[in-house]
Amino acid sequence: MIDIKNVSYFYNQDILALKNINLHVQEGEAVALIGVNGCGKSTLMKLINGLISPKEGNYFFEGEEITYKKLQNEKFSKAFHKKVGFVFQNSEVQLFCSNVYDEIAFGPRQMGMREEEVEKRVNDTLKLLKIEDLKNRQPYHLSGGEKKKVAIATVVVLNPDVYIFDEPMNGLDPKTKRFLKEFMVNINNAGKTIICSTHDFEYVKGIFKRAIVFSKDHSIMRDAAYDDVMKDTEFLYNNNII
Repeated sequence: MIDIKNVSYFYNQDILALKNINLHVQEGEAVALIGVNGCGKSTLMKLINGLISPKEGNYFFEGEEITYKKLQNEKFSKAFHKKVGFVFQNSEVQLFCSNVYDEIAFGPRQMGMREEEVEKRVNDTLKLLKIEDLKNRQPYHLSGGEKKKVAIATVVVLNPDVYIFDEPMNGLDPKTKRFLKEFMVNINNAGKTIICSTHDFEYVKGIFKRAIVFSKDHSIMRDAAYDDVMKDTEFLYNNNII
């Protein structure tokens, strides 16, 4: 499903963020991205979501190369972003409408769906995430956990094939963390692909089958079964991951 070949990325031409990344993710996988802050995890997720394009190398999604030029084509961009959903670390980055209903409806409306379809999708999503009572609330008045659920809802409503989560557990209370873990397990069991950066190993236990470990020099240093990586405490300690 996702193929990244010899990809490097620089910010401002000279600040290295990704170094010669080679990665293949199959449909239905649940993959954790692990490493110290600033090692390139968030940059990789932005690249997979099409927010940035490789400076070197190639990115393929379902066999088709994803390039900056192709993403400028509105039809292609809509089709791509319908398949790949990104839940940002900071929920407030995703929330900008006057009420929760319009927040969740924004994506489907941008995709050109009829209002009847939009309404059905929004109501189904509210029910799925058990946030019907937030429907008419103003997003900036919500708690951190409520904002996270609404941010997830803005992705769920489009029913993407791939869910990308950037440090999803950050700043959440234990109850919301348990909810989010259960949600991630359920969508993966339903066949959705999950790619997630995390430091919160306690609450994500049982979600992932595979771990991609980034080194401080912005390259992949280990790609192995998640449980095997988590059991290797010496490796995790020596690389400042725990």
